[in-house]
Amino acid sequence: MSEKRNLPIGIQTFEKIRENGCIYVDKTQFISKLTAYNCPYFLSRPRRFGKSLFLSTLRSYFEGRKDLFEGLSISKTETEWKKYPVIYLDFTGKNYKTYDDLLLQMDDMLSGYEELYGKRTESKDIAIRFRNLMKAAFEKTGNQVVVLVDEYDKPLLQNVTNTELEGEIRDALKGFYGNLKSEDQFIRFVFITGVTRFDKVSIFSDLNNLRDISLSEDFGAICGVSQIELEENFSPEINQMAQNNDLTEEQCLAELKKNYDGYHFCQDVLTDVYNPFSLLSAFADLHFGNYWFSTGTPTFLTKMMLDIDFDYMSLEEGIDVDSRSLEEYRLNSSEPVPMLYQTGYLTIKNYEKEFRSFTLALPNEEVKYGMYKRLLPLYAGFSEDDKKIEIVNFLKELRAGKVEEFMQRINNIFASAPKATNQKKYELNCQAFVWLIFKLMGEFVLCEVQNGKGRSDAVVWEKNTIYIFEFKMDKTAKEAMEQINSNSYPIAYQNEALNGRKIVKIAANYSSAEEQLNEWIIE
Repeated sequence: MSEKRNLPIGIQTFEKIRENGCIYVDKTQFISKLTAYNCPYFLSRPRRFGKSLFLSTLRSYFEGRKDLFEGLSISKTETEWKKYPVIYLDFTGKNYKTYDDLLLQMDDMLSGYEELYGKRTESKDIAIRFRNLMKAAFEKTGNQVVVLVDEYDKPLLQNVTNTELEGEIRDALKGFYGNLKSEDQFIRFVFITGVTRFDKVSIFSDLNNLRDISLSEDFGAICGVSQIELEENFSPEINQMAQNNDLTEEQCLAELKKNYDGYHFCQDVLTDVYNPFSLLSAFADLHFGNYWFSTGTPTFLTKMMLDIDFDYMSLEEGIDVDSRSLEEYRLNSSEPVPMLYQTGYLTIKNYEKEFRSFTLALPNEEVKYGMYKRLLPLYAGFSEDDKKIEIVNFLKELRAGKVEEFMQRINNIFASAPKATNQKKYELNCQAFVWLIFKLMGEFVLCEVQNGKGRSDAVVWEKNTIYIFEFKMDKTAKEAMEQINSNSYPIAYQNEALNGRKIVKIAANYSSAEEQLNEWIIE
């Protein structure tokens, strides 16, 4: 096996990637498109999708670092390489638990540039300081200023449940960013990134020439890795990963696509985009791991889904939303779907031009598994770290043929789970819990969770056994078994039985009065 190449996992600085000889997926062709116009830009993408790296690339370009771009797309078209004063505002590396935390971070960022370009005021007002800083930079260098803002919304997202503090931060940022319109004579270029586009009208209300390219077809692949980029840039890694997992290269590509591809950020859904962080992590480890939820998940989002009785099955089936829902989302909304899209848990799967509506769904297996694993303890009423509901324990019991123990484990969860004050809500949570158990098991075995008429609730394929499950509520296990037999569910697996696979039927009833599975039959 050949030596591993230098993968830039977690490296978000263009200069460092180029100087250290790391693999770089060339995105510089987008710079020419952006710089052709002087309007300020806004880009929304999920975290770990390369926004910071693209901003860093812009920074090096506007600093005139021609040496870093040798051999890249823009080196063939750019001739000027003019140096501009760049003000780079990075909100990613700070926690904003108080309003003072925001002011301290802003003061730290502005002070560094005030030392460089000159301080024109003793005011503590961040909006006034920012305005005067841009003027000072222009006067000192004779060139207009480039303003790059990374993760502008982090202070807001961290305080989404603290309405008062979130409002204070929003008001401060509104005045701060208003300078980007009023002082545009001093500005050459503006690029702002974030996870969300919420409250755009409020925060950027004065910046009415802001161009949001988040859903633009021209910039659909500005972040992430396309299929062509994957095969052109990572051929050695694909080969190594195929060998390490006893796959052909075609099989390896299919597995990579299934786990890390499937994102679409525009109406054209023909061009898939891979999650770059997960893709690089998989290449580094040489196996198909789940990396998405290690990037951090907003707890308020999954809790919101639970609180409003979110239709969890629709995550795969598809959710229709109109275009305005994605373009003008308000953070204080009780509707989680736009936020699920903006944070990367849902993506565009289809666009209906006539109705200007999108169909959103989970992008790939990695995100699906991560989302269901996060939802499972919430529906069970336990903390996310509770080991009672480790999916591997359910799986081991079925693999060992311990169906009785498997059913008892589910029942023990029901018995020990905190009871909701609303009985209907508790019953819905129990239904969701069972559904999620089987969906998570599907990560390791072939598991079909059905909802249509005439189909069993779940079928689990193991090496030597096929398990057919049917659940009822407030009826009897006998009725559930009669449904399995009368609808001839096992006939679909007759060929497997002839080949030596054992067919096991499990019928169970959940009693809402007893708040548990009160009986089950195994045949």
